[in-house]
Amino acid sequence: SMLTLRLVSTVNGHRMLTVQVASFSTRCMASKTQVGFVGLGNMGNPMAKNLLKHGYPVIATDVFPESCKEVQELGAQVIVDNPAEVAEKADRIITMLPSSPNVIDVYTGANGILKKVKKGSLLIDSSTIDPAVSKEMAAAAEKMGAVFMDAPVSGGVGAASSGKLTFMVGGAEEEFTAAKELLSCMGANVIYCGQVGTGQAAKICNNMLLAIGMIGTSEAMNLGIRLGLDPKLLAQILNMSSGRCWSSDTYNPVPGVMEGVPSGNNYQGGFGTQLMAKDLGLAQNTATNTKTPVPLGSLAHQIYRMMCARGYANKDFSSVFQFLREEEGQ
Repeated sequence: SMLTLRLVSTVNGHRMLTVQVASFSTRCMASKTQVGFVGLGNMGNPMAKNLLKHGYPVIATDVFPESCKEVQELGAQVIVDNPAEVAEKADRIITMLPSSPNVIDVYTGANGILKKVKKGSLLIDSSTIDPAVSKEMAAAAEKMGAVFMDAPVSGGVGAASSGKLTFMVGGAEEEFTAAKELLSCMGANVIYCGQVGTGQAAKICNNMLLAIGMIGTSEAMNLGIRLGLDPKLLAQILNMSSGRCWSSDTYNPVPGVMEGVPSGNNYQGGFGTQLMAKDLGLAQNTATNTKTPVPLGSLAHQIYRMMCARGYANKDFSSVFQFLREEEGQ
């Protein structure tokens, strides 16, 4: 809109001077619009906090009401009873849930997002699930006039807290800019992978490699310790040699080698063995469907499933080191 000032001068025959001044767009001055968030677990909680830090009002819900308290205390946030109520109040929603059945329920269940979703809403799912389920959710959202994108994350709880996650995004390319605006508040890297489901595909491949790498690091460290090497020294040598990987240099599985990682805290926190077993199951399914040989991925899946059966389900996945030590003691 334009603001018009009429200045009348009495000099030189009473000429009239008209000046037009562009007024500020009211849209630019408006505060950030609210964002819905469903799932405030180990990852969702710090992600929602980072949205708050960037000035977005958050409308949240979780199946465990106590999970909402911390986010509520950080500001005048709205906590609602179910995902449908989130969709009623916000047209941009992020979901962060444990597995495919949870995602199906949150989007298409009796109190699901799609029961009350507004036309034109942007729905971003950061859960790690089967790519086929992401495609199903996208099709269901499209019928309601909404846009669904899959945007699983890598980096773990530490990166979620510091806002340094990597998001792998699948969906319509023309919607990527809108998604990136929100995801950049929570992550350092936001990468467009292709159509719906490709974000999940990238995440599944990454986690399969991560599991294989963690088992390999644990085996090498354990063998070295049995051969009389100091674990810190061995880790130092590995990390300046060709065997170096993320599991050895950033997330070492041997207690006492590194600070600030789950192995230094009795394998508490971090990324649970149960969740790793789930992700390896997804890799297994997709490998079977595409007739892709994944011999080490299959073996890693079996090892993490055995660990779940032996009481490691809720320990960090780096506890495979402890599991190997127990196995050899029998």
